Amino acid sequence: MTVEKRSHAALSRRLADEQAKARAMGGEAGLARHRASGRLPVRERIDLLIDPGSWFEIGALALPELRTERHVPGDAVVTGFALLHGRRVGVVGIDSSVLAGTTAPTSMRKQGRLIDRAQNAGFPLVLLCDADGGRIPDVMGFRFSGLPLDFKTFVKTPSHLPTVPRAAAILGPSYGDSALHASTAHFVVMVEFGAVALSGPSVVQSAINETLDDAALGGPAAATAVGNAHMVVPTEADAMAAIGAFLSYLPSNASLPAPVTVARDPARDPAAIADTVPIDTQVAYDIRDVIDSIVDDGSYFPWANAWGPSLVCALARIEGRAVGIIANQPMMMAGAHDPASLTKQHDFVAMCDTFNIPLVFLHDVPGLLIGTRAEQGGILRAYERLVSRIADASVPKVGVVLRKAYGGGHFAMGGRPTHPDFLFAWPNAEMGFMAPDTGVRTVYRRRLQKVLEDEGQAAHDRLLTELVQEWTLESEPWEGAANLSLDDIIQPADTRRTLARAIDVAWGERGYVSRR
Repeated sequence: MTVEKRSHAALSRRLADEQAKARAMGGEAGLARHRASGRLPVRERIDLLIDPGSWFEIGALALPELRTERHVPGDAVVTGFALLHGRRVGVVGIDSSVLAGTTAPTSMRKQGRLIDRAQNAGFPLVLLCDADGGRIPDVMGFRFSGLPLDFKTFVKTPSHLPTVPRAAAILGPSYGDSALHASTAHFVVMVEFGAVALSGPSVVQSAINETLDDAALGGPAAATAVGNAHMVVPTEADAMAAIGAFLSYLPSNASLPAPVTVARDPARDPAAIADTVPIDTQVAYDIRDVIDSIVDDGSYFPWANAWGPSLVCALARIEGRAVGIIANQPMMMAGAHDPASLTKQHDFVAMCDTFNIPLVFLHDVPGLLIGTRAEQGGILRAYERLVSRIADASVPKVGVVLRKAYGGGHFAMGGRPTHPDFLFAWPNAEMGFMAPDTGVRTVYRRRLQKVLEDEGQAAHDRLLTELVQEWTLESEPWEGAANLSLDDIIQPADTRRTLARAIDVAWGERGYVSRR
């Protein structure tokens, strides 16, 4: 073997060769297999994500600790910094064209270093997930326990630093560490052919003899139903666009105010908002039509629609400023809270409070789901965690009762015990411990039964109607306003304007940053 004489020119040629091998990723054969599966190479994914010409890579020449004749560029992960819509972000991109993107000590150390540097600098993190778990034999035996994995920094921002946003994209079968990345993210988008789970189908089959494919284990339907992913999109380009859109609502870190954009009129005329909400509390409607009359046109960004669908959580803007919308969805379970919707809301409230995004609660809730299924699903614990988190939130909290707000469901929507800054109601609103019909049938059960037995069905029905009317009068908003349970009763057409002013007043002179 001929060794080239050491010189600046020779060293420069070697560096160019090493850099070319790193950029080659899985090589011609590996990339061909990867593309045949319908997936893009990691460097093309990054190009779709970031502003052109802004890429600053680190760790490109990393190699596995255990090396064979097979070259593993960058130890199957690409890391670096870039601009995304003009703001600096840190990027971790798993290269699944090389050894299925499996994790080994060097790749773990490389990811951890990027995450650590981004968090210390106060940059958001973007995690591009597409990997098949740990690499054998690199993580076998003592090596697994000694993996350079620091849970004080890898899964969260250290407590002495302001939290940075994390956004993840599931771009293929994502198991092991890729799934862990996704679980740490404030927003997870996945492509239709993606999957996310703790372990992949082959491990599941070997360990517990359960045979299933990627889709059944952690595909879009499975992942979104439990909140492992918040949005599903058709293509990888759509996933990168969703990450950019999500981060546009959040500051680069929790010490900064949320970004402000140019205000836009709502998509629907606020003057017609009342027409979208039927007076009859038993008639369903789509709460998104109401939201479209409140928020800036084009600013509605749904968060976890398929998880706990009786509640809508969304980022949006009112007069150019970011808000977190929390609204009951009467089209699903009449808008009642179940364990899933309570848990979803808890996580959404925590995210908004962390990143200085005011909370807007739109109440139309019949209460909390009751019965065996709710209790076995953990509704009591989920409810306690949620109301405690809302009470602790220090961003502005403003609520509007659109039609009804009953029992614990009202408190779960930012009712008085959770310390909202302002609470308003429409003139048609109803509030109380129970809905009138349910309350009367519960409280006056024996009296109604006696009238039925003694005087017949017609007398029973007359009494029921009278009692419901009396209860309804107590539930109307006028006494609530008179006793300052409500800050005001507002015309529906004034909802957007009232929310904007209330949020501005609630911020005061804090500079749009939460008082934590």
